[in-house]
Amino acid sequence: MKSINGKVALITGASSGIGEAFAHKLAEMGAILILTARRVDKLQELAIKLNKQYGTKVFVFAADLIKKEAPEMLYSQIINEGLTVDLLVNNAGFGKWTNFLDETIAEYDNMLELNINALVKLTHLFVPGMLKNAAGGIINVASTGALQPCPYVGVYCASKSFVLAFSEALHGEYSKKGLKILALCPGNTTTGFQSIANANTAGMSAHAPKTVADIGIKSMLKGKSYKIIGFANYLTSFIPRFFPRETVINIVSNLMYKKVNG
Repeated sequence: MKSINGKVALITGASSGIGEAFAHKLAEMGAILILTARRVDKLQELAIKLNKQYGTKVFVFAADLIKKEAPEMLYSQIINEGLTVDLLVNNAGFGKWTNFLDETIAEYDNMLELNINALVKLTHLFVPGMLKNAAGGIINVASTGALQPCPYVGVYCASKSFVLAFSEALHGEYSKKGLKILALCPGNTTTGFQSIANANTAGMSAHAPKTVADIGIKSMLKGKSYKIIGFANYLTSFIPRFFPRETVINIVSNLMYKKVNG
């Protein structure tokens, strides 16, 4: 994939935040969009806005990807519409900043279903079509939390470590077959994630969703396997390599304890 113009892009979690930013940037670049999220009203509002601003053709499919059957149902809807996905942006996901035992197993199950299982299923469903055309792109939204120990955000960060490892593995398998697969690792971003995650990000620098989307698309088109957003985050990613892991864990644990428990 050398250009976005005229390509069909599927974006999950498209109703707000980074997903919405991807929708705007891809529309600006001439893509045909398929937007999915739970909130159909938000998707329809966004579709109208994108069509008015860019003249973009937009398809809207509401889906709750926490439900195990949702990826297959979404795939069927897209195929029945006669669409072939050229670019898949696996953006949907959520996390929680909390003491491990203060969250329910049911909530962790939902988190892992959305952050990992839905992403793997959608990738498995759409890669064959990309291989048939010997072209395609996938942007899997991971996190800088995938790169370091994360006490008090353990399940979320572990899920993003999976996304990073999975994406790099697929990059190794399919980059020579015409596919461009990127793990995008943003840090703190100005979205609604913080309120959902109960994340106390006071004093932390943050990037705009537009910046994350712009860099993600450029990095994917360049054929990169992963991209960390922000120079400070890039430097931070090296800390576990140069200091004893036990030391890093203790430092992060102390910092996060204060943010989670006050």
